[in-house]
Amino acid sequence: MGTEELWQIPATRLAVMIRAREVSPVEVVEAVVTRISQFNYMLNAYVDVHADRALAQARAAEAAIVAGEPLGPLHGLPVSIKDNIWYKGDVAASGSRVLKDFIATADSPTVLRLRAAGAIVIGRTSMPEFAWRGTTDNPLHGECSNPWDTSMTAGGSSGGAAAAVAGGMGPLSVGSDGAGSIRIPASFCGIVGLKPTFGHVAHYPALGGSELLAHVGPMTRTVDDCGLLYRAIRGYDRRDPLSTLDPSRGEDTLLAGTSGLRVAWAAHLADVPVEHEVLEIVTRAVRALSGLVLTVEEATPNLDSIGELLDTLYGVAQAGGHASRPAEQKALMDPELVAYAEAHQGISGVDYVAAVKLRQQNVAILNEFFTEFDLLLTPTVGLPAFGLGAVNPSAVAGRNVGHLAWAPCYPFNFSGQPAISVPAGQTTQGLPVGLQIVGRRHEDATVLALAAAFERLQPWADRWPPMQLAIDRDPTFSDSEIVARAEGE
Repeated sequence: MGTEELWQIPATRLAVMIRAREVSPVEVVEAVVTRISQFNYMLNAYVDVHADRALAQARAAEAAIVAGEPLGPLHGLPVSIKDNIWYKGDVAASGSRVLKDFIATADSPTVLRLRAAGAIVIGRTSMPEFAWRGTTDNPLHGECSNPWDTSMTAGGSSGGAAAAVAGGMGPLSVGSDGAGSIRIPASFCGIVGLKPTFGHVAHYPALGGSELLAHVGPMTRTVDDCGLLYRAIRGYDRRDPLSTLDPSRGEDTLLAGTSGLRVAWAAHLADVPVEHEVLEIVTRAVRALSGLVLTVEEATPNLDSIGELLDTLYGVAQAGGHASRPAEQKALMDPELVAYAEAHQGISGVDYVAAVKLRQQNVAILNEFFTEFDLLLTPTVGLPAFGLGAVNPSAVAGRNVGHLAWAPCYPFNFSGQPAISVPAGQTTQGLPVGLQIVGRRHEDATVLALAAAFERLQPWADRWPPMQLAIDRDPTFSDSEIVARAEGE
């Protein structure tokens, strides 16, 4: 392997190496557990690491290889899951002190599919309380930092997943996305994050009020790894009546040609402000990408009152979930979440229905737009990562912005279209910037194909955050101490 460490190797290559017995699942899990013990204290990406269980499962995975048993596509690979995804018997707190003792009573569809694919769930990643905001900070576990600059946010709500992958603490992670929660942290941390077509990845339990917006999807360092994880977790589950029976539609390959694609480029989708340096970086990426497709044309779908729509539908969902909680629970919660929920509890049923109608109108606008274009490109977020402690940036490009209205991600939660964020470059301060690629519903393969072609043109996976090893400060770590620190003992 030369100077390349096990924790640096993409999952697709590790899967091949495991099958060829060039490396054992035990070695892979040990490498990731060690990496977590060295860096999680800096980032606070993991809230639980099940090192003993993961190592036991890795030994069982190794025995299955020796015995010649059938192997799943993720056999022996460590995967992390967000703190709102159920693993039977584990705490699933969703970043809340209200749920700090809640034990999942069943596996989520995603965990069932991970297990069937042979993956080893190594731990749970941090999120804001009840996934309500685009930064990862909660009263139960505190703030999650960005590996590229630990004074900056990792984004949210799947910030722990993004920080873990970007920091080399596992090649694969599963996040969720209700208004950009996979793509925002992917952009801020310089990784790949896919929000699949709505329903392609079954979700249980349902998120009350947001079940028509919430998506589960993969977060990885490379597009190939993203496709590998996506194929493993997609599919129907009877517990999620909104999941689709047959989402395959050709996503098994990332090798589809891109030369015939008609692509639109919208610098300011939904009137989201974009900082000058971010726009320059993404524009350069679009110019480079233009050689891979038939046409790239500046064109923006004329979405109607999309920011107001976000405020109403998202605000009502939070109000319905939290405004009527008893005072003793509210006292334990993020005070800004409580304030946001209470501020939206007065929205009337008439206004809510009007917002649903407006959503349908905007979906129709997007459907019409995508009759002319195969894909749409936008900046993923209007700015690079901002400082810890804030729910939203104070301003973007000199403009005040509402909650989550600084990332042109949420329109595609409304429409259910597949959207991916891939690294477009870095600012002069070394902070990542993401490019968002959006496709038609059920055409996730096209989104992945262009993302993979762009990655081949402009590789990013060999770039690692400049983090100082904790082990450098304490070279006396023993194996048992590594496991103990990872377990939080």
